Amino acid sequence: MSAGYASSWVIGAVSGIDNWRHQTRFRRTFGEGGIDRRGENIYRLRYRVGGKRFTKTFHGTLTQARVELRALIRASDIGEHVEPKRLTVAQWIDQWLVAGAPGRRKKKVGQRTLERYEQLLNTHVKPAIGEQILQQLRAAAIDNLYALLEDKIAPRTAHHVHIVLGAALATAHRTRLIAINPMAHVQQVPNPEAMIQEDDDRGDIADGLEEHELSALVAGFKHLDLFPIVALAAACGARRNELLALRWTDLDLEKKKLRIERALEQTKKFGIRVKAPKTKRGCRTIDLDDATIGMLVAKRAEYQRLISGIPDGADVDLTLVRLPAKALIFPAVPGRGESFDLTRPRNPRNFSKEFARRADVVGFGATRFHDLRGVHATALLDAGIPVHRVAERIGDDPAVLLRNYAKRKRSKGADESLAQTLAAIAGGFLNF
Repeated sequence: MSAGYASSWVIGAVSGIDNWRHQTRFRRTFGEGGIDRRGENIYRLRYRVGGKRFTKTFHGTLTQARVELRALIRASDIGEHVEPKRLTVAQWIDQWLVAGAPGRRKKKVGQRTLERYEQLLNTHVKPAIGEQILQQLRAAAIDNLYALLEDKIAPRTAHHVHIVLGAALATAHRTRLIAINPMAHVQQVPNPEAMIQEDDDRGDIADGLEEHELSALVAGFKHLDLFPIVALAAACGARRNELLALRWTDLDLEKKKLRIERALEQTKKFGIRVKAPKTKRGCRTIDLDDATIGMLVAKRAEYQRLISGIPDGADVDLTLVRLPAKALIFPAVPGRGESFDLTRPRNPRNFSKEFARRADVVGFGATRFHDLRGVHATALLDAGIPVHRVAERIGDDPAVLLRNYAKRKRSKGADESLAQTLAAIAGGFLNF
């Protein structure tokens, strides 16, 4: 090979290399980053934020890659840059749960709620989208998830999945793990009432109980250990776990008032333990009627006789018998071979199952113990008690109370009362 020919070959080769570099690297001015071609419609975006180098792999056309690079640089200029990460959806869910599943108020949820969140996410979300990169998760994937759940689980459960997944992604967006929350672009949110039918076997029996029906339900527990709890629930509208955590020191016989200051919580991690009420509104004082007070006094007398060994019927002054300071109004019933302990709480889940079995026997099989709370609130609202007063009594948000009340069947008495009131109003200006 002659020297001239070799020189020409080298120059041509160098020129070809420079041409390849020009085609695969798109240089920009300093500070604006750069774009490298990595394959067919695959580009590596390079840019700096605060002197720190970042790279991001982008799939799309060159024009789209340039738009994405400008967006990244613009985000860094206004302080909204999100550092690229390979964190998967499943990994983020685990981190969020370990942190206590904080919501928009940046507070941890209770242990029982946390375990429910974990169950929903591990069962329904992780298998479908858990392996996806969090920053690459799009609304279409979530829509596909909801479509899969539609035929597998109840609409209300699907809605709960949506709420919990939304909370997890909102936290990721708030902490700048993702630039855009894909939940904002979901096409259709699961409807919790999509499959509610008027002829459902469970029906809405408890929602529209008349006074005589409620009396029949409570009377069905007469002579059973559950009776005082059921009767008190119907009389005051307290939650199950609030009732089971009540102590005798919470009862003021002279003023006929009952203080709600704590509740039971049953979780896999801690078992049964005492905690504060569900919300701040949960701490409240409830007025009781004479009949309910009399029932509770009789129940306390049973315990006083039991721990002091005084036989039934013996005429003694029971006020001299002191109950333990933390004695519960409704303690656990001792099993075979167990000693009676006034401070040992009942198992909430077992109690609900026992209630359901008995309610079914007396003809109210569709009624849950929690329904008594709704029946109590409905009765007060039907009677014309102001919403805020009813909400204070049951420890609920007035807006939530109204929303739930609007879904319930009104009693016949409420409709008759409304008709009478309307007639009285119209009569005032039509009878002339």
